[in-house]
Amino acid sequence: MTDHLTVVSHPLVQHKLTLMRDLETPTAVFRQLLREISQLLAYEVTRELPMTTRRIETPLTEMDSPCLEGRKLALVSILRAGNGLLDGMLELIPSARVGFVGLYRDEETLQPVQYYFKVPTELSDRLTIAVDPMLATGNSSAAAIDLLKKAGATDIRFLCLLAAPEGVARMKEAHPDVPIVTAALDEGLNEKGYIVPGLGDAGDRMFGTK
Repeated sequence: MTDHLTVVSHPLVQHKLTLMRDLETPTAVFRQLLREISQLLAYEVTRELPMTTRRIETPLTEMDSPCLEGRKLALVSILRAGNGLLDGMLELIPSARVGFVGLYRDEETLQPVQYYFKVPTELSDRLTIAVDPMLATGNSSAAAIDLLKKAGATDIRFLCLLAAPEGVARMKEAHPDVPIVTAALDEGLNEKGYIVPGLGDAGDRMFGTK
């Protein structure tokens, strides 16, 4: 994974994303679609995990068979909407260690403020995947990656459902070493900082708090 931005164009990803964008899609269906699409995106973001082999015995013979190498990877949810992506990914990678980063935007300074941070130990030895459905301005995402790096993470990837060009540029400026995987690169941000055409507020649509 060498490019800074990877847009996953798989037909199933794009179809499910269309359903999620639809204003008429109810909360329960939105939540299920987010779980399903997160698993499909997880295939892409974990494409180049380090591998080794181990000796096993099949019903017919012995063989050296491929398996994951190194420490369990870390999945870090950027609260609260990141939990929607986290749930689906954990079904695919149940042994992953899990962390949480809580940030809110100060309405006066517009800067992200940390209110919660709990991540797995030994991040320097783990692939760390930060997840948040929306990469809008990129300020909160960049701040979350700052915190992960301070905690020792050196191999970080960022997974989101939608990205705006402004957010991608902000992340590339702040963290050029962190590749981004997304289902779509949208047109941009409106005056309120929402991604357009987007799908609204992912957290509100997932938790039914509109």
